[in-house]
Amino acid sequence: MQPDATQFQPPRALRGTLMVQGTTSDAGKSTIVAGLCRVLARAGTRVVPFKPQNMALNSAVTADGGEIGRAQALQAQAARLAPHTDMNPVLLKPSSDTGAQVIIHGRARLDLDARAYHAYKPEAMKAVLASHTRLAQAYQVVLVEGAGSPAEVNLRERDIANMGFAEQVDCPVVLVADIDRGGVFAHLVGTLDCLSDSERARVTGFIINRFRGDIGLLEPGLDWLVARTGKPVFGVLPYLHGLHLDAEDAIIGAQADGGQGAQRLRVIVPVLPRIANHTDFDALRAHPQVDLQFVGPGRPIPPADLVVLPGSKNVRGDLEFLRTHGWDVALARHLRYGGKLVGICGGMQMLGRQVHDPDGREGPAGSSAGLGWLDYETTLAADKQLRQVRGRLALETAEAGAPVRGYEIHLGVTSGKGLEQPALWLDRGDGTLRPDGARSGDGQVLATYVHGLFDDPGGCQALLRWAGLDQAQAVDLDALREASIERLADTMAAHLDLAALLAPLRH
Repeated sequence: MQPDATQFQPPRALRGTLMVQGTTSDAGKSTIVAGLCRVLARAGTRVVPFKPQNMALNSAVTADGGEIGRAQALQAQAARLAPHTDMNPVLLKPSSDTGAQVIIHGRARLDLDARAYHAYKPEAMKAVLASHTRLAQAYQVVLVEGAGSPAEVNLRERDIANMGFAEQVDCPVVLVADIDRGGVFAHLVGTLDCLSDSERARVTGFIINRFRGDIGLLEPGLDWLVARTGKPVFGVLPYLHGLHLDAEDAIIGAQADGGQGAQRLRVIVPVLPRIANHTDFDALRAHPQVDLQFVGPGRPIPPADLVVLPGSKNVRGDLEFLRTHGWDVALARHLRYGGKLVGICGGMQMLGRQVHDPDGREGPAGSSAGLGWLDYETTLAADKQLRQVRGRLALETAEAGAPVRGYEIHLGVTSGKGLEQPALWLDRGDGTLRPDGARSGDGQVLATYVHGLFDDPGGCQALLRWAGLDQAQAVDLDALREASIERLADTMAAHLDLAALLAPLRH
């Protein structure tokens, strides 16, 4: 009887740090680290994910009350761990094309432009090394995800995200390339050519990701690559369709097929320049009865049952963008024709009367008129609210009391009469409830600070019924995500030479 290729058994003495870097952004680094975490975790290895520096507007709140990249929270789940701030010690959240909020060990420290952050990197590296040291002492294997590409030679000086980190901790590196983009051999050979001698030497081999086709036609190229570089190809991973995994930053617009004749709810999400935490819509993307569309710049907002204003890292700037594109007029028309409107976090702030930024925390100091559909105003404050939450819907319909769960990440302090009719009741942790968000008197508009509003199957089902989908099904996003992680791990165990890949960690 042949052994199951997916049941990898690592050597008992596996210990150390292994880094996964990519030839490009979105080469598959996050996914491969997640898959390797699950392969090792289910084989009994104490493994932990780590990303020194992440730049993303998709973030998660950890159990220790900090903020990390969403991809590291997914990788923690793959490793069967609770997310912790040490897994992503430096998180950059862009607020403009040249500036970002700098989050160190889960807490917002300062706002810097690109040049100032470059000067700050030695301080950031201290935080990175401190976190890595703690993880390396607590776990057998630390699986590290790089950022972007190590071939960005203009960023080599003071690098903390790729080879700068690898050189500092003296760890081996696996290089990943996405063949679906084309030019995979040029990406790999060109990346090696951009590295220094010591950096090139620590690259142990390659993974080719997202292959579809006849592997026999690829093999001559693989032979050429090995001969040209002297480095092995650890495996070729097939293109996996239908994975339900949290995206690090890129917006994924595919939806499930509800079947011929099925009732469908049309949901629109305007893509604002500084859209944050668009993973809020993963449950809707996966729902077989929902037609979810992200509408980008230059496109009108089409007729819909539900429009959701997403979170934003620059609320006043995104409000201006929304008005410049005429989307405020489209939203007014949407409400006039009986559509439903939800605002989440920054989207909630936009629905009020005013947004004040007296200290210029997200851009130039000042105030902006909100859309005015809910009677409150928001002032951006110094302290960011970070918490995981649970509660229930406060709708005055049959859907009242349905469970919700998620997390808060916001600077805004909101006040006004509109909050007297909340959208949610959240558990304070002492057996009492606190109100969150607001609802309009006509029941068409709902606003909340809670990200992950649609993640609970019962809450999502209730919100879809409120929006007009009478026979809404319950879809368990957590179960879909877990099944995707298992499928990913099975695929990696079957298609990668894991013994060779992990050989540098044998002791």
